[in-house]
Amino acid sequence: MPSPPLIPDDGPIDFDHLRRMTLGDNSLEREVLAMFAGQAAELAAALAQLSPDAATLAHKLKGSARAIGAVHVAAAAADLETALRNGADPTEPREALNHTISRACKAIDAILRRS
Repeated sequence: MPSPPLIPDDGPIDFDHLRRMTLGDNSLEREVLAMFAGQAAELAAALAQLSPDAATLAHKLKGSARAIGAVHVAAAAADLETALRNGADPTEPREALNHTISRACKAIDAILRRS
């Protein structure tokens, strides 16, 4: 069986990945998505400050995003982490990360509002 693409083009969340990680448990999917949305918002706010631990925070967000299938967030967090660790200007990768977080959180919000 071929591997799925690393970054699917069909939206901000890879729902096939999420289903595999939650063993198809719909209530667990919703719980994990809600936790991720909250964590992503907190980490984005912390990353806006560019504190000395910003690379670690970007790394944490990358792992959380990968775990739920928010592959675009994970890729953007990886780009920011790399920029921070290499001493590059983090402005563009941080803006890209904020955009992907926004898209993912909007999709998550829409899912969580469904009954």
